[in-house]
Amino acid sequence: MSTGILLQLAQTLLAILLAPLLLGWVNQCRAWLQGRSAPPITQPYRTFRKLFHKDAVIAHNASPLFRFAPYMIFACMVLAAGIVPTLVNDLPFSPAADVIALVGIFALARVFLALAAMDIGTSFGTLGARREMLVSFLAEPALLMVFFTASLISQSTELSVIVETLGHREFAIYPSLAFAAVAFWMISIAENARIPVDNPTTHLELTMIHEAMILEYSARHLALIEWAVALKLFTYSVLGIALFLPWGIAAQGDVAALPLALLAMLTKLLLGGAVLAFFETISAKVRLFRVPEFLGTAFLLAVLGMLIHFLLEA
Repeated sequence: MSTGILLQLAQTLLAILLAPLLLGWVNQCRAWLQGRSAPPITQPYRTFRKLFHKDAVIAHNASPLFRFAPYMIFACMVLAAGIVPTLVNDLPFSPAADVIALVGIFALARVFLALAAMDIGTSFGTLGARREMLVSFLAEPALLMVFFTASLISQSTELSVIVETLGHREFAIYPSLAFAAVAFWMISIAENARIPVDNPTTHLELTMIHEAMILEYSARHLALIEWAVALKLFTYSVLGIALFLPWGIAAQGDVAALPLALLAMLTKLLLGGAVLAFFETISAKVRLFRVPEFLGTAFLLAVLGMLIHFLLEA
């Protein structure tokens, strides 16, 4: 049990430390593909250090919720990153790693961010909160459909059982997972405010969603939110690996496989970050009114994956 707890803490700390590095890698690949001078891969760490050393500027009419929300959002993302199998499967947090509860953790963080955005009463914050709720209203059902497809194959909603079924048993091809993987990619794009749903580098009123909600934050509060954004991208990345590319994740008690598991995870994250940067380079930001069509397609693909499971695999 003590070894499991240590591995659980190590996995969670690894996620916290590697999340900004993954974000820096995506930004670097995107700059290279666009022919620009790339920032150093450690730029997010430098930005966080600068923000933590500044004094926070808070509006006079801000409620305690506005100050508490960044800590709650960061804690939710740390919890989500801790319960997803990253290096080792079936850790002490595994009983809490139910996919439905995981969706609830993401939703809880989103609710606090939206409430904090509306707390000050600015038009930008309210605009961003409404748009964020629109995206979540369409993305969460599609994400649940993706999880249900994987849970039907493994006969469980626990991520540890899903990884055990798909990665540590006999090799099998599941056509339903192909549709679920495409749907999950589209959902992760929307949930992480990436192109074509949102542009994380813009501050234009007509296009921004996430950035509109955090314009009133500064210093340590802004650093925590941005770190939580990096953690969310990392969590979705390792979640996609656990669902669709679980090979390389060490089994329970197999401590000797940890170096290989770490190497496999880093390789998958590097390739995934490069692919994300590539698609962002060749894609354009869609109009806000086309986002429901984008996420509706993701929901349709996820439902098709479930139907294919019942027709061909059940």
